[in-house]
Amino acid sequence: MTSEIQTGATAPVQHLIEKVREETAKAVVGQDELIGQFLIALLVGGHVLLEGVPGVAKTLSSRTLAHTLDATFKRIQFTPDLMPSDVTGTSVFDARTGEFNLKKGPIFTDILLADEINRTPPKTQAALLEAMQERRVTIDGEGHELSPLFTVLATQNPIDYEGTYPLPEAQVDRFVMKVLVAYPRPDEEMALLERVHAGFDAHDLAQAGVKAIATPDELVAARRAVQSVKVSEGMIRYIFSIVERTRNLATLTLGASPRAGIALLECSKALAAMNGRDYIIPEDVKTVAPPVLRHRLLLRAESEMEGLKSDDIIRSILGAVEVPR
Repeated sequence: MTSEIQTGATAPVQHLIEKVREETAKAVVGQDELIGQFLIALLVGGHVLLEGVPGVAKTLSSRTLAHTLDATFKRIQFTPDLMPSDVTGTSVFDARTGEFNLKKGPIFTDILLADEINRTPPKTQAALLEAMQERRVTIDGEGHELSPLFTVLATQNPIDYEGTYPLPEAQVDRFVMKVLVAYPRPDEEMALLERVHAGFDAHDLAQAGVKAIATPDELVAARRAVQSVKVSEGMIRYIFSIVERTRNLATLTLGASPRAGIALLECSKALAAMNGRDYIIPEDVKTVAPPVLRHRLLLRAESEMEGLKSDDIIRSILGAVEVPR
C-alpha cells in the first residue's frame, strides 16, 4: 500500500497504520499483505478467515498485531472434541456460597485467534456465531457483553485436508474477509532463516523488541475517522454493480449478499484512510474485492470441475463492470 498525501481526519489513521506496520516487521518477516488486511478488518470492526498451510506465520502475525495495539489476545486450538462451553465459558457452582459463578471462556478478549476452526464439529463452530455478529454471548440463558474491540482471526486448513469440517455458509458470511496466506518469497524466507540463526524466538516478542505503540482507544478513534471517508454516488453504484453481477452468473449457485456489499464499502473506506485519503477510488474497491468476496461465492460443480476458482470470477467481474470516472 503506497503512502499518499494525508487528508483531513484520515491523517492519524495513516500514521497509526505506519507505526503498527513498522513494529510488526520486527517479528514478522514478509506477509505485508496479510498484516494490511488484518488492519483493514480491525478498522471496520470485522473478522478475518485465514486459509493456508501450517507454518506461514498466521499465529505469529496475529499475536504480534495484538501486542502492538496493547490489546488482550487469546488463542483457542479447535479440536474434534472441543465443546461450545470451552469457547464461551460456563457457570460453576460454588459450594461455599451456594451460588453459580461465571467462569469466562477465552472468547472474552480483544483479539481471539481461533486456530484450525474447521477441525471442530459445526456445533462448536456455531458457538462463535452470536459473538461474531452481536459481540455478546449467552451463557445459561444470561447475556454477557464482549469487548467492543472483539475480533476473531480464524485459521483453517485447506478443505481437502483430512479431518476437516466445512464451515456453514451462515458463519462464513460473518467474516469480513477471507485471506489466503501463501509461502513467503524466497528472499523473505532466507531473511527469516538468518534471523532465527541470529537468535530470534517467535515466542518472545519482547526479545525481538516489539512494543505496544498504540492503544485500544486509538484504534477506536481510527475507526471513527474511517467513517468520515467520503463516497460519491458513482462509487456507491460501482460497488453495487459488482455485488449484483455475482447474482446473475451461470458459473455461480450463490452470489454475494447485501452484507457483502456493505463489507466492500467499509473495507474500501478503511483502505483509503490507511493511504491518507478521505475519499475512495476504484482501486480501493478492486484491491479489497478478492478477500471480501471470495468466501461468499459458491461455484457450481461444473465450474469447479473446469478448474475455476472464486478469484477467477471476481477478476472477470472487475474487468466487466464499468469504472466510474
